[in-house]
Amino acid sequence: MIRFLGNIEAKTDAKGRVFIPACFRKQLQAASEEKLVLRKDVFQDCLVLYPESVWFKTQNQLRRRLNKWNAKHQEIFRQFVSDAEIMIPDTSGRILLPKRYLQLAGIQSDVRFIGIDDTIEIWAKERAEQPFMDPKEFSEALQDILGDEWEDDKEE
Repeated sequence: MIRFLGNIEAKTDAKGRVFIPACFRKQLQAASEEKLVLRKDVFQDCLVLYPESVWFKTQNQLRRRLNKWNAKHQEIFRQFVSDAEIMIPDTSGRILLPKRYLQLAGIQSDVRFIGIDDTIEIWAKERAEQPFMDPKEFSEALQDILGDEWEDDKEE
C-alpha cells in the first residue's frame, strides 16, 4: 500500500509540464503504478494525483454508495469521473498538467507537491505556504478527534 509523505517544491515549464518529485516516483515504481489519474480536489483549489489503483478503489467506493437509477446520484458520479484525466509520466518522470487544471488550481509556475496518504496534491506554491488551519484550531480539532483514543492506545 502506498503512503506518500512530503512537501516538495517544483516548477511547471511553459507547456505545463512538471517533474513528479523523485521520492514519489520511487514509491510509484515500487508499487508498479505506471498511470496516474488527475482531477481537481472536491473541496480545495488544488489538484490531486491518484495512482491508478487508488483511483479505481475511490471510484468503486463512490459507485457503491450511489444508485445509478437515481438522477442526482448519476450526476454526482458523472461530475466526479468527467473531471478526471489519465496521466502517464514520460521517461523523465514529467507529466503535462492541462491548462484548464492549472487555471482551476490557480497555478502559475511554482507548485508544491504534498503527499496526502495514498494521493499526491499539487498546490500553487503561494496557496500552500499559508497554514491550512489556524494552529490553535488545528490542535483543538486533533484533541477532539484523538484525545480519548490516546488514552485507550496507551493501555494496550
